[in-house]
Amino acid sequence: MRSAISALAFVLAGTTPSAADAPRVVAAKAAHGAQGLWRIEVTLAHPDSGWDHYASAWEVLAPDGTSLGVRELAHPHVDEQPFTRALSGIAIPEDVKEVAIRARCNLDGWAPARFTLTLP
Repeated sequence: MRSAISALAFVLAGTTPSAADAPRVVAAKAAHGAQGLWRIEVTLAHPDSGWDHYASAWEVLAPDGTSLGVRELAHPHVDEQPFTRALSGIAIPEDVKEVAIRARCNLDGWAPARFTLTLP
């Protein structure tokens, strides 16, 4: 009975247990490369269930919220969790000492949580 009530609560709230789990940035690192551009490597965790619900991107943001780069993720990673992908060629102003990274899923959009990455 208790599980039926919990399931009903999720339905009434307009969500499902899998939709409630936003993609999370669990780790990130940065490397300064050629021509002053950066390579950011991000590890995401998300309960991808297939093409209907998966982590679809992550974004690097300047302290003022300006987007510095977006790494699109073209497919689900159901059996590869957490997973790591990189984006190269990111121009980060010299005075910026840390960036924020946020993740997106194709069903729920951008997750509210942000990961702060201090640049080396």
